[in-house]
Amino acid sequence: MSSTESPSVPAASVLPRVAPVRVGEGERLRSVGLPGVTLSIRSRRPAREGLPPALYVHGLGGSSQNWSALMAELDGVVDSEAVDLPGFGDSPPPDDGDYSVTGHARAVIRHLDAAGRGPVHLFGNSLGGAVTTRVAAVRPDLVRTLTLVSPALPELRVQRTAVPTGLLGVPGIAALFTRLTREWTPEQRVRGVMGLCYGDPGKVSPEAFRYAVEELERRLQLPYFWDAMARSARGIVNAYTLGGQHGLWRQAERVLAPTLLIYGGRDQLVGFRMAHRAARSFRRSRLLSLPDAGHVAMMEYPELVADAFRELLAHSADSGEGAGAARTGAGS
Repeated sequence: MSSTESPSVPAASVLPRVAPVRVGEGERLRSVGLPGVTLSIRSRRPAREGLPPALYVHGLGGSSQNWSALMAELDGVVDSEAVDLPGFGDSPPPDDGDYSVTGHARAVIRHLDAAGRGPVHLFGNSLGGAVTTRVAAVRPDLVRTLTLVSPALPELRVQRTAVPTGLLGVPGIAALFTRLTREWTPEQRVRGVMGLCYGDPGKVSPEAFRYAVEELERRLQLPYFWDAMARSARGIVNAYTLGGQHGLWRQAERVLAPTLLIYGGRDQLVGFRMAHRAARSFRRSRLLSLPDAGHVAMMEYPELVADAFRELLAHSADSGEGAGAARTGAGS
């Protein structure tokens, strides 16, 4: 009996049926097929024609929903799109299984090239901050401005509270964690994540908490959920160890776009002490310090982040702006 080799099947075509992703008021969600990857894109209808385009990139374990509040705040300022990185949100895994920072950056670049929207105002949080730093360094033609919220750039002394996240990248740890936490309810998991990511978890409304639980329940049904988490965490750790021209701090120094840096004083994942190193590294930078914010300032204080971005726009036209110009603001 003869046998034939089965053709490889793209990951996007074998996804299980799960509950639909929530789409907020004024938003729409679409799927974009690109070479080797399928991306889910969340967008808002622009308030008027001719607004400059913006693209938002989430962090580890996040999704395009992390940017909904800021996108609403910037209605009338930019034409907003937020991407679900491969394996996160509503995007299936990449066909090649590459969850490295470079792999994620490649997906963002492919989308921008295919859409023809560049140059864009590029936003990144955490892992997304590392990804967008790499995009801005290697493809300056695609980036008008760069806004980084608690970017995951290499630290010599990592905070103790960030160690468990990094350990997810160690082979076998994700499977062990899954077994150890099998009895945890989605509500317990969400409270743990919010306690880690928010400066004040009490700011989360009951409605937002319920939406987060529903989204986690949906993701836990996806067979690749923990694999995407573990491999992306490993990608961050590997990016931290790269030296030379591929090192993230070296690439930060190569970024030409005016850059807004936002750091939270209560961030348990990215050290607040890294803010001034970042301000020195990005040659045309402005620094916003929010003492009461945690790791996701764009979710906790979207109005302050939006105000700072408007200020960046007002100053970025001035080509004589000095490198490392600092501004400090207080959280409300």
